[in-house]
Amino acid sequence: MADIIAETERLVLRTIKDGDAAVQDRLLNTPAVMARLGGVKELHEIEAKHARSMALYAREGFSFLFMIEKATGEMVGHCGIKRVDNPLAKNVGDHEVGWLVREDRWRRGYAEEAMRAVLDWAFARVGAPHVVALTSEANVGSWKLMEKLGMVRREDLDFDDPSYPPEDNPTILYSLTQDQWESTR
Repeated sequence: MADIIAETERLVLRTIKDGDAAVQDRLLNTPAVMARLGGVKELHEIEAKHARSMALYAREGFSFLFMIEKATGEMVGHCGIKRVDNPLAKNVGDHEVGWLVREDRWRRGYAEEAMRAVLDWAFARVGAPHVVALTSEANVGSWKLMEKLGMVRREDLDFDDPSYPPEDNPTILYSLTQDQWESTR
């Protein structure tokens, strides 16, 4: 059974549960949504990611979540907190936030709405001293939202990841401290 972590005006943010991989595969695992995230994944890769997310939640009390649209009951995105786990990153172990929104719900403000709730969760309940978000310069929508949320570009934490194409390198990072978050609210 999934835990509800937060509710916003239009969304319920809930933990991932067994069986959710098929829904994510159908609604989020598209060429457009996954374009800057290494491309479409195999179902077994999504299942493995979900297993890691459920284990992280059981161990540390945070993970990635499903964004459920209140009006329809449909999954419209994926967001949450994990640990930076890319071995090429200079800040492995930091709290990393991120999101995906399905293509037919783009430009409706769901990512911002969800991430404001995730940041509240990260700082008020998880106790993260700071959070980071990773993207590429080519993913303009992503880093513009990071800036809108008050996150600050950290060029000192950029790194190259050969598993991504040249247009998505380097991986760039933004960070946000609890004090910065509180001052933007």
